[in-house]
Amino acid sequence: MSPTQTQSETGGPAAAPSSVGETATARRHAAGLGVLLLLGSLAAFTLMDAVAKYLSARYHPAQLIWARFAINLALVALVYRGSFLPRIRTRQPVAQAMRGVMQVITIALFFVAIRHIGLAEADALFDINPILITLGAALFLGERIGPRRIVGIVIAFIGALVILRPGLGAFEPAAGLAFASAFSYAAGNLLTRVVRADPLATSLIWSALIGTALSSIALPFVWKEVAIADFPLFLALGVLGAAGQALVVRAFSLSPASTLAPFGYFSLIFSSLWGFTFFGQLPDRFTVLGALVIVGAGLYVWSRERRASAEEAKVEEA
Repeated sequence: MSPTQTQSETGGPAAAPSSVGETATARRHAAGLGVLLLLGSLAAFTLMDAVAKYLSARYHPAQLIWARFAINLALVALVYRGSFLPRIRTRQPVAQAMRGVMQVITIALFFVAIRHIGLAEADALFDINPILITLGAALFLGERIGPRRIVGIVIAFIGALVILRPGLGAFEPAAGLAFASAFSYAAGNLLTRVVRADPLATSLIWSALIGTALSSIALPFVWKEVAIADFPLFLALGVLGAAGQALVVRAFSLSPASTLAPFGYFSLIFSSLWGFTFFGQLPDRFTVLGALVIVGAGLYVWSRERRASAEEAKVEEA
């Protein structure tokens, strides 16, 4: 029953609070569902990483990357089978292509990294990306950034250095790759903002096409016959990636980004869970300490952005 119908049937004024309350309740339910969907997407993405780590002991990362994008492309083509070709059209082909390249670089760096280090350690370093996105938006998109946010960014980098431990004899080159993947992911995210005029389907198709095309170039040089027992795992790479993407898109359509942002750090919990369950790995004290610093800095920057947005809204209303 719509609010208009309620008001007309009950005489108007008396029913208004009920309709407003129902609307507020519906929004809370939608926001809660959005959070659950986001957590589902994080579980899917981190489980995909765990599958990739398991398979990387026997297959080259490039073959895993190809499977991830090729299966994703097949699923996207199936979903948009009636309008696949028309949806490829974009107003910004260069930006879409660069965005696809950044996504391939991100997955390549991360898949190589988790071949040598733990999932939780790699994810902790990767989780510096929200800070990098804030910094990149200020440098390249002209968004304003105040001194307090700069402090948050510096603190997050300190947290990353705690995990990396350069100069202490404990630095693992693969950890540097996980750290670098956060930069390429941030670049891809900024490019996503640049191409936001395109429909979501267009961006999904371009990502799948670019990823499949680039990984196919390396495939003949690294291909290894897939064991029958591993076929379900290769399929899981693409399915989990596609499912995670679908869940996160739906989550952001139901809940404001400001509501979902803090829950993004739950990926650390999922990564630690999969790492312990499948590989018996637990993050060391430096990873835990560094992760806490990064998460704390990220939440601080998020709170500053939310407060700034609220202040701007008040100014516009005035």
